[in-house]
Amino acid sequence: MELLDLELRMQKTIEVYEGNLSEIRAGRANPAILNKISVEYYGVDTPINQVAGISVPEARMIVIQPWDASVLKAIEKAILASDIGLNPNNDGKVIRLNFPDLTEERRKELAKEVRKIAEEAKVSVRSIRRDGMDTVKDEQKRSEITEDEKADLEDKIQKLTDKYVAEIDKILENKEKEIMNI
Repeated sequence: MELLDLELRMQKTIEVYEGNLSEIRAGRANPAILNKISVEYYGVDTPINQVAGISVPEARMIVIQPWDASVLKAIEKAILASDIGLNPNNDGKVIRLNFPDLTEERRKELAKEVRKIAEEAKVSVRSIRRDGMDTVKDEQKRSEITEDEKADLEDKIQKLTDKYVAEIDKILENKEKEIMNI
């Protein structure tokens, strides 16, 4: 049983979780919300960040400046077709995305969504724990490890799981504060 492998898998879960949270629009301008949007550029679906420079000049604004002006309309169309809920302002050279203030109702919806994502991450960590526990039981059945070693490994796996679940809770708490205090 390799504890390092389990820990790496749990760490990867945390990274994916943080990535998912960064894509949630919490009132502040965050270029990560554009990560899933692709633009048709010369017949190929291309991520926006590969056809334009993206900057955040103000806390509530993203500016998208395409390197090729001919792709401006395609970027605007892709943003409108996406589900990020922002209307692009096209001035012929750049596209501006203005983030409106969040209503109390929208903040509560976002907080629910963040909790749901956190629960999915916890389920993933627990699934990794279950895989590790099953491996330990199999090794013990095949007499590769003793009963004491099995108990020790199970304890270490549980402590590892508790550590990563606590980390998820801490990240969740910070994200909820960010959403509710904006």
